[in-house]
Amino acid sequence: MHIRQLEKMEKAIIINISTNKREKLFAEESLEELNGLVLAAGAKTIDKQFQYRQKISPKFLIGEGKVEELKEIKSKSSADLIVFDQALSPAQQHALEEKIQCKVIDRTQLILDIFAQRAHSNEGKLQVELAQLNYMLPRLTGKGTALSRLGGGIGTRGPGEKKLEEDRRRIQDRISKIRKDIRKIQNRRLNQRKKRGRGPVPLVSIVGYTNAGKSTLFNTLTKENKFVSSQLFATLDPVIRRVNLPDGSFFFLSDTVGFIRNLPVELRTAFQATLEEVKEADCICHVIDFISDRSINQIKAVEKTLSEIGVQDIPVIKVYNKTDLLDNREEILKKNNDLNEDSVYISAKYEMGIKSLKQKISSVVFKDFETFDLCIPISRKNLIRSFPKWSIVLKKRENSDSYLLKILAEPEKMISFLPFMHKGEKKW
Repeated sequence: MHIRQLEKMEKAIIINISTNKREKLFAEESLEELNGLVLAAGAKTIDKQFQYRQKISPKFLIGEGKVEELKEIKSKSSADLIVFDQALSPAQQHALEEKIQCKVIDRTQLILDIFAQRAHSNEGKLQVELAQLNYMLPRLTGKGTALSRLGGGIGTRGPGEKKLEEDRRRIQDRISKIRKDIRKIQNRRLNQRKKRGRGPVPLVSIVGYTNAGKSTLFNTLTKENKFVSSQLFATLDPVIRRVNLPDGSFFFLSDTVGFIRNLPVELRTAFQATLEEVKEADCICHVIDFISDRSINQIKAVEKTLSEIGVQDIPVIKVYNKTDLLDNREEILKKNNDLNEDSVYISAKYEMGIKSLKQKISSVVFKDFETFDLCIPISRKNLIRSFPKWSIVLKKRENSDSYLLKILAEPEKMISFLPFMHKGEKKW
């Protein structure tokens, strides 16, 4: 990044407050993650602050002494904003801004800002705007034209740029309209699913803590050139592509938004489309940053989110990524004792372990399928059209009097095709 670009970046002071010993233990980790979010939003952290208090201050969240300290740091550093790791009530946010004379936002607003930058699909943009407006609405009450202070920068993107001077009623009208538009999109997608029916091709969904390497793995498996970045939430909108397997079978792979610890409720609602893709999956690949010191907590955060959206019955393959940065297998095994038959360790960047991952996925999504050879007479070629609807055609060849097909299908669906089962020497 050029020096001029750095000069234009907003300067942020980030702060975490802990109220018990457990929170205090993870304060440094949480602040580091908040720093990553600030960077992803396009700003730079110039100071990190922490306070341990047994009781939260109803007025400021932090103690008045800490407020004065932040005011002094802001004055000396010319910081543009202060970012709290915890959620702020509208009253606390307003009181802090009045006291420190600086823009103050919390973790939720910061993530919403990143989402506003990264959403590209029509539904994604609408969902983000809805989440932002719902977040902003209680903060507008009684403020009159106080929104004019949000002239630009982090916490003001998306609807903040075009709705600053609108009154509460117009924002509520906008929320109602967005909800109707989203329902239309969701109903249209639901109707499309019903028309398609449940096809034979399995859907595999990639999930994982943000920045675990999901997009890199997606590119490696699909041979795509999807945008990859080390920043948190580099990609948001779900993408689905085909992945071919060596035996001629294939599955569809979907990439989703990265999960994060304590994902705000507003954001779960905002990305219903992504969560729906996960719920539709036949298998979930949980990508884990194996070299991260915080991998255990990140695994728990993802598993908690999966549990909350109701996908407990879907098979999960744990995919431990970035193993190229570890010296040997012994180190891998020492680092994590959860490697079992449902786990695969890989390097998506260098395509290490990808063959094993594909085999594992195939064994999960095709466990109820078997391979069948069929010989269909030319006179019955009308049957050929039905195969893609309930099976995966691995090979197909036309002879003078018949069609030869090798298909992958569930045995119970083959009963009516027993007369056409190919016997004897294979003709492939």
